[in-house]
Amino acid sequence: MEWSACSDEYEKLVIRMTTPRVVIDNAVSSKATVVKVDSARKHRILLEAVQVLTDLNLSIKKAYISSDGRWFMDVFHVTDLNGNKLTDESVINYIEQSLGTIHHGKTTGSNGLTALELTGTDRVGLLSEVFAVLADLQCSVVDAKVWTHNGRIASLMYVKDCNSGSPIEDTQHIDRIEARLRNVLKGDNDIRSAKTTVSMAVTHTERRLHQVMFADRDYERKAIFPPRGDSPVVTVQNWVKRGYSVVNVQCKDRTKLLFDVVCTMTDMEYIVFHATINTAGDRAYLEFYIRHTDGSPISSEPERQRVIQCLKAAVERRASEGVRLELCTPDKQGLLADVTRTFRENGLNVTRAEISTARDMALNVFYVTDAIGNPADPKLIESVRQKIGVSHLKVKELPPLIYHQEAEREDQTVGVAGTVLLSLGSLVKWNLYHLGLIRSYS
Repeated sequence: MEWSACSDEYEKLVIRMTTPRVVIDNAVSSKATVVKVDSARKHRILLEAVQVLTDLNLSIKKAYISSDGRWFMDVFHVTDLNGNKLTDESVINYIEQSLGTIHHGKTTGSNGLTALELTGTDRVGLLSEVFAVLADLQCSVVDAKVWTHNGRIASLMYVKDCNSGSPIEDTQHIDRIEARLRNVLKGDNDIRSAKTTVSMAVTHTERRLHQVMFADRDYERKAIFPPRGDSPVVTVQNWVKRGYSVVNVQCKDRTKLLFDVVCTMTDMEYIVFHATINTAGDRAYLEFYIRHTDGSPISSEPERQRVIQCLKAAVERRASEGVRLELCTPDKQGLLADVTRTFRENGLNVTRAEISTARDMALNVFYVTDAIGNPADPKLIESVRQKIGVSHLKVKELPPLIYHQEAEREDQTVGVAGTVLLSLGSLVKWNLYHLGLIRSYS
């Protein structure tokens, strides 16, 4: 056999060994779709696999992570947000293709938008000021996420020039944007920690927000308001005999919980070798066996405390306080500035926000409290709705966790197909459309 032929066969073997094998099974469980991924192990591959599932807003109800030598196998039990199994072939095919290519990495180029990264000290009305500045500078916000935690705010916004619809590339214009936003973010006494960065990079928004808040050391700061909810419980112990550090997290279950925890451990340069994730009712129980990238376990008490702090922060950043308000209205220049100004003038504080546009429609979600972090008065919420438009701004509860704990015996459910297709059509397919993976979600 000639050398070129040998080389080709070797390359095929390498590709076969390093390409994850993906199996999606709807027969194993009557309550969830089982997704199995196995491949050669590498750092960050678990995060990339979880990221594929959570980007579709799928709930991971159970998971088993196992690494043997240089090989790994991950098993995920997933449902849609209504607790239904996945049956839509376009969704299943997308999961198979995405998980099957995570080893090869994904190139990210310009998506025709300019990225703004913002961090600073949170205060009532800050978001209103930020959006007012952007509107004044002729910047149209196409997509954005805003998180607040322990008195800090972080946001990643994707904007374009509202006149041309093009990315903002003029250096003088970029300098003006950075300067004015930094001035707003620093307030009266936050000169050093207020940061504004403008770039053309395209990144995973939520992963980047974790990195930004981690770099801002939000986990070390004290919360402005005492937590009223169910705080996560995190413990870290060393299993000396096996050379692992064992991390346990117990908290209220929610979507993207596993992503948030794995993202933070990955950015802290820990590798998950084994893990078990389970949910019961509205509770989640996560156990991880981890080591440093150099193969060593956690080696000191300060490091152990830091891991506990960081994982608590990872869980809390997305566990928003407040009433969920959903705004669906035709998009227009200055819309976000007008809406958030109305919130501010009525004493509502935005604790988290998700901004998006599709087909010239603004599809925005805001979580709001009163000015001191307490639940907002329903009468005040109704007054704000009257000013913005009751048909456009609706009060919504968080998606229910419909994953009933039943007997050990799994009974087959009758007549689920129609419900599954309906829920996937309105939830998962919209996510595929918003990610640009299908042309229509109607």
